[in-house]
Amino acid sequence: MQLTPTIAIHLSAALGALALGPVALWARQGRTQRPWLHRAAGYAWVTLMLITATSALFIRDFSLPNWAGYTPIHLLVPVCFSGLFGAFWFLARRNISGHRRCMQSLYWMACVGAGVFTLLPQRYLGQLVWGQWLGLL
Repeated sequence: MQLTPTIAIHLSAALGALALGPVALWARQGRTQRPWLHRAAGYAWVTLMLITATSALFIRDFSLPNWAGYTPIHLLVPVCFSGLFGAFWFLARRNISGHRRCMQSLYWMACVGAGVFTLLPQRYLGQLVWGQWLGLL
Protein backbone atom coordinates (compact mmCIF):
# COMPACT_ATOMS: atom_id res chain seq x y z
CA MET A 1 0.00 0.00 0.00
CA GLN A 2 1.28 3.44 -0.78
CA LEU A 3 0.68 6.88 0.69
CA THR A 4 -1.59 8.74 -1.71
CA PRO A 5 -2.56 12.40 -1.23
CA THR A 6 -6.05 11.30 -0.11
CA ILE A 7 -4.63 8.96 2.52
CA ALA A 8 -2.19 11.67 3.66
CA ILE A 9 -5.04 14.15 4.13
CA HIS A 10 -7.16 11.53 5.89
CA LEU A 11 -4.32 10.42 8.16
CA SER A 12 -3.30 13.97 9.05
CA ALA A 13 -6.85 15.02 9.91
CA ALA A 14 -7.51 11.83 11.88
CA LEU A 15 -4.32 12.13 13.94
CA GLY A 16 -5.08 15.81 14.58
CA ALA A 17 -8.58 14.92 15.76
CA LEU A 18 -7.23 12.12 17.94
CA ALA A 19 -4.82 14.55 19.63
CA LEU A 20 -7.22 17.50 19.88
CA GLY A 21 -10.28 15.62 21.15
CA PRO A 22 -9.10 15.28 24.76
CA VAL A 23 -8.37 19.02 24.90
CA ALA A 24 -11.95 19.85 23.87
CA LEU A 25 -13.38 17.32 26.31
CA TRP A 26 -11.08 18.36 29.18
CA ALA A 27 -11.73 22.10 28.83
CA ARG A 28 -15.28 21.69 30.20
CA GLN A 29 -14.44 19.31 33.05
CA GLY A 30 -13.79 20.05 36.69
CA ARG A 31 -14.00 23.24 38.67
CA THR A 32 -12.04 25.46 36.31
CA GLN A 33 -13.95 25.51 33.06
CA ARG A 34 -12.41 27.09 30.00
CA PRO A 35 -15.29 27.79 27.58
CA TRP A 36 -13.09 29.68 25.09
CA LEU A 37 -10.66 26.74 24.88
CA HIS A 38 -13.51 24.24 24.70
CA ARG A 39 -15.16 26.14 21.86
CA ALA A 40 -11.94 26.70 19.88
CA ALA A 41 -10.72 23.11 20.27
CA GLY A 42 -14.24 21.82 19.63
CA TYR A 43 -14.69 23.66 16.35
CA ALA A 44 -11.21 22.61 15.23
CA TRP A 45 -12.00 18.99 16.18
CA VAL A 46 -15.30 19.06 14.29
CA THR A 47 -13.53 20.46 11.22
CA LEU A 48 -10.90 17.72 11.41
CA MET A 49 -13.59 15.06 11.80
CA LEU A 50 -15.48 16.38 8.76
CA ILE A 51 -12.26 16.26 6.73
CA THR A 52 -11.54 12.75 8.02
CA ALA A 53 -15.01 11.40 7.22
CA THR A 54 -15.20 13.08 3.82
CA SER A 55 -11.74 11.93 2.76
CA ALA A 56 -12.60 8.37 3.86
CA LEU A 57 -15.22 8.26 1.11
CA PHE A 58 -12.42 8.52 -1.46
CA ILE A 59 -10.28 5.75 0.04
CA ARG A 60 -11.10 2.32 -1.32
CA ASP A 61 -9.63 -1.06 -0.43
CA PHE A 62 -10.36 -4.04 -2.67
CA SER A 63 -8.17 -6.51 -0.77
CA LEU A 64 -10.23 -6.63 2.41
CA PRO A 65 -13.85 -7.84 2.52
CA ASN A 66 -15.59 -4.99 0.72
CA TRP A 67 -18.57 -3.76 -1.22
CA ALA A 68 -17.45 -1.71 -4.23
CA GLY A 69 -14.20 -0.95 -2.40
CA TYR A 70 -15.87 0.12 0.85
CA THR A 71 -14.87 -1.96 3.85
CA PRO A 72 -16.70 -2.33 7.17
CA ILE A 73 -14.67 0.55 8.68
CA HIS A 74 -16.43 2.85 6.19
CA LEU A 75 -19.60 2.38 8.26
CA LEU A 76 -18.07 4.96 10.60
CA VAL A 77 -18.54 7.67 7.94
CA PRO A 78 -22.35 7.94 8.38
CA VAL A 79 -21.87 7.42 12.12
CA CYS A 80 -19.52 10.40 12.17
CA PHE A 81 -21.80 12.65 10.12
CA SER A 82 -24.90 11.74 12.13
CA GLY A 83 -23.03 12.04 15.43
CA LEU A 84 -21.82 15.54 14.57
CA PHE A 85 -25.30 16.53 13.43
CA GLY A 86 -26.80 15.11 16.64
CA ALA A 87 -24.28 16.90 18.84
CA PHE A 88 -25.09 20.27 17.32
CA TRP A 89 -28.81 19.47 17.34
CA PHE A 90 -28.58 18.88 21.10
CA LEU A 91 -26.55 22.04 21.52
CA ALA A 92 -29.12 24.12 19.62
CA ARG A 93 -31.78 22.85 22.03
CA ARG A 94 -29.55 23.62 25.01
CA ASN A 95 -29.34 19.94 25.92
CA ILE A 96 -25.76 20.01 27.17
CA SER A 97 -25.76 16.46 28.54
CA GLY A 98 -26.94 15.11 25.16
CA HIS A 99 -24.26 17.15 23.40
CA ARG A 100 -21.62 15.83 25.80
CA ARG A 101 -22.72 12.21 25.33
CA CYS A 102 -22.72 12.57 21.55
CA MET A 103 -19.26 14.11 21.41
CA GLN A 104 -17.70 11.68 23.88
CA SER A 105 -19.20 8.69 22.05
CA LEU A 106 -18.06 10.04 18.72
CA TYR A 107 -14.53 10.55 20.01
CA TRP A 108 -14.30 7.02 21.38
CA MET A 109 -15.94 5.33 18.38
CA ALA A 110 -14.66 7.36 15.44
CA CYS A 111 -11.21 8.35 16.71
CA VAL A 112 -10.06 5.67 19.13
CA GLY A 113 -12.11 2.75 17.77
CA ALA A 114 -11.27 3.42 14.15
CA GLY A 115 -7.66 4.06 15.13
CA VAL A 116 -7.39 0.54 16.48
CA PHE A 117 -8.61 -0.87 13.14
CA THR A 118 -6.05 1.18 11.20
CA LEU A 119 -3.30 -0.64 13.07
CA LEU A 120 -4.20 -3.95 11.41
CA PRO A 121 -1.14 -5.31 9.54
CA GLN A 122 -2.73 -5.04 6.07
CA ARG A 123 -3.60 -1.32 6.46
CA TYR A 124 -1.14 1.47 5.59
CA LEU A 125 -0.64 2.68 9.16
CA GLY A 126 -0.34 -0.89 10.43
CA GLN A 127 2.38 -1.64 7.86
CA LEU A 128 4.17 1.55 8.84
CA VAL A 129 4.04 0.91 12.60
CA TRP A 130 4.47 -2.88 12.75
CA GLY A 131 6.65 -3.33 9.66
CA GLN A 132 8.85 -0.30 9.13
CA TRP A 133 9.11 1.22 12.60
CA LEU A 134 9.07 -1.86 14.82
CA GLY A 135 10.26 -4.43 12.27
CA LEU A 136 7.77 -7.06 13.43
CA LEU A 137 6.31 -7.90 9.99
